[in-house]
Amino acid sequence: MKVYQTNEIKNISILGSSGSGKTTLAEAMLYEGGVIKRRGSVDTGNTVSDYFPVEKEYGYSVFSTVFSVEWQDKKLNFIDCPGSDDFIGGAVSALNVTDTVLMVLNAQYGVEVGTINQFRYIDQFQKPVIFIANQLDNDKADYDATISQLRDRWGSKIVPIQYPISTGASFNAVVDVLKMKMYQWKPEGGVPEVLDIPAEEMDKAMGLHQALVESAAEHDDALMEKFFEEGTLSEDDMRAGIRAGLLTRGMYPVFCVCASRDMCVRRTMEFLGNVVPTPDKMPALVTTTGTEVKPDVTGPASVFFFKTTIEPHIGQVSYFKVVSGKLKEGDDLLNADRGSKERIAQIFAVAGQTRHTVTEMVAGDIGATVKLKDVRRGNTLNGKGVDYKFDFIKYPDPKYRRAVKAVNESDSEKMMEILIRMHEEDPTWLIEQSKELKQTIISGQGEFHLRTLKWRIENNDKLAIEYLEPKIPYRETITKMARADYRHKKQSGGAGQFGEVHLIIEPYTEGMPTPEIYRFNGQEFKISVRDTQTVDLDWGGKLVFVNSIVGGAIDARFLPAILKGVMARMEQGPLTGSYARDVRIIIYDGKMHPVDSNEISFMLAGRHAFSTAFKNAGPKILEPVYDVEVSVPGDYLGDVMSDMQGRRAIIMGMNSENGFEKLMAKVPLKEMSNYSTSLSSITGGRGSFTMKYASYELVPTDVQDKLLKEYEASQTEE
Repeated sequence: MKVYQTNEIKNISILGSSGSGKTTLAEAMLYEGGVIKRRGSVDTGNTVSDYFPVEKEYGYSVFSTVFSVEWQDKKLNFIDCPGSDDFIGGAVSALNVTDTVLMVLNAQYGVEVGTINQFRYIDQFQKPVIFIANQLDNDKADYDATISQLRDRWGSKIVPIQYPISTGASFNAVVDVLKMKMYQWKPEGGVPEVLDIPAEEMDKAMGLHQALVESAAEHDDALMEKFFEEGTLSEDDMRAGIRAGLLTRGMYPVFCVCASRDMCVRRTMEFLGNVVPTPDKMPALVTTTGTEVKPDVTGPASVFFFKTTIEPHIGQVSYFKVVSGKLKEGDDLLNADRGSKERIAQIFAVAGQTRHTVTEMVAGDIGATVKLKDVRRGNTLNGKGVDYKFDFIKYPDPKYRRAVKAVNESDSEKMMEILIRMHEEDPTWLIEQSKELKQTIISGQGEFHLRTLKWRIENNDKLAIEYLEPKIPYRETITKMARADYRHKKQSGGAGQFGEVHLIIEPYTEGMPTPEIYRFNGQEFKISVRDTQTVDLDWGGKLVFVNSIVGGAIDARFLPAILKGVMARMEQGPLTGSYARDVRIIIYDGKMHPVDSNEISFMLAGRHAFSTAFKNAGPKILEPVYDVEVSVPGDYLGDVMSDMQGRRAIIMGMNSENGFEKLMAKVPLKEMSNYSTSLSSITGGRGSFTMKYASYELVPTDVQDKLLKEYEASQTEE
């Protein structure tokens, strides 16, 4: 493969719902580009894109696949993305490093849930879009209905470039209103016969041609002026206008394809090569310090790594985009994220598992390399004299979480190594070893997402694991003041132990003053603040420790030991063993012994006094509450609201957005355990949601009683 320049490179993501035929289209493009000799199929499990064992098992994409095709002196870099919303991480990575989206539609179903869900990300990244109506040979294919659905959602931006003469088993021809020709195929597809448009189709073709001309002129002032003067535009003028319309996202062209029979794939690739914007026409990438970096071949070398895979017999394969300058075999670069030096031994243009060696790649190009020592996904490598660092890929928050453990406890360490490796391949698999919950928590985008992870570990790595319901990170706090004292006294020959602590505890809120007098059972306790320590707790909230000792009742050197004893109980609250938070403690009196007092004595006295006071201070359990946004078609809003209310949700508001109803609510984490599965069931897969931590709130009394009983039962069992 030759070295292509920036203005000869097109970077394209292939998106679409599961079953739309993305992988089959990719296979046809690879075949037409001469990369493969024979087209594989999803059914037989021999496609270039879906080459991982789990993809062959399930029959559709789990990971995005990078492949390149040389076509008419252009290099077309594609990233074929999974269709399932559970594997959205691959699409998010691809959208960050490509410049245009091919959105593939199954002409049987038109605009599907997956189309709409993925388009939210396309809008977020402001990428140009070309729609592909695929599977037109299916008996249930309905091109007109597909166009109607597209226009219902995106209006006049939808501009057909082609339409089929017929759909179903007889599909073999399309009218191209840019070329104003009819393309017709033999049953085996491939190279079409280019014919004049039949007389009976001419009126329809001319109407669509005129609409295309007007849309192309609309996005370029010079073309608009020419159109008004001449009443039409040349083919080259229309291409220029379409290119301008793509860049401003004012036009979404629509093409017809039957990928399984290799019909209209060549024409689609020709259009992509002619019209899709090159990297230098797109907005420049921005470094973490705000510097714009244009894809300039004469600039300093800078390479961003957006994807890694682990492959048998090879190890780590690292996929990159050349952001600036040139990347050559043998280059020594510095990792801006990790500080290590790397030598690029080989550079590959890739097609799934197949890799073709190239000597160099220039700014804007996408490729891969292997056997790097210390490069992770998201790292930037730079040449001399430049310190660019990129961090522009932001993945969606997880929606589904489970505790995971190895069936054989001796495999726990090996399991963690595998999970860390898996996260590198799919960054939307998040792993947390929770000291608090004493569980390893794995989070992802949905039940199927985590089921796929389990399949890979058990089948590829031969390690049995099991999923458990994750514990909830509850918190404990108090709702009123309480007082307690405790004397620790121990004598067992020789030096004894003695420490006595008197303290008051109360709920703490930011900025609250310390009273001068506290009253308990008619008795007054005067407070004289000598010192205050505010501890920002690792698990959220605060502990305020006030020294109000007068007359030297307790030596100042024992106060840190008292605080240590209190912290031990804060880390394991008296109610359920959960972390405690938002408490103020006033140490106002005590006693010590000139010989027997020591740090351990006061640590134990402080711990017991605090524990007693906590139980008398109206202790309450707090639970994590999340802000949840649910997007659903209006037909399902009532059912979704009913389900939410059954989850103890507080509805915060509703609004409409792009034909969907958006429901905002605050929901306890405990109630969101299986929500992704439930929402999919309620809405037929048409709903989506996001969730983000909001705050800790008091649990209702009935829930607290249940939690206390469960904790007591677990302690009894232990």
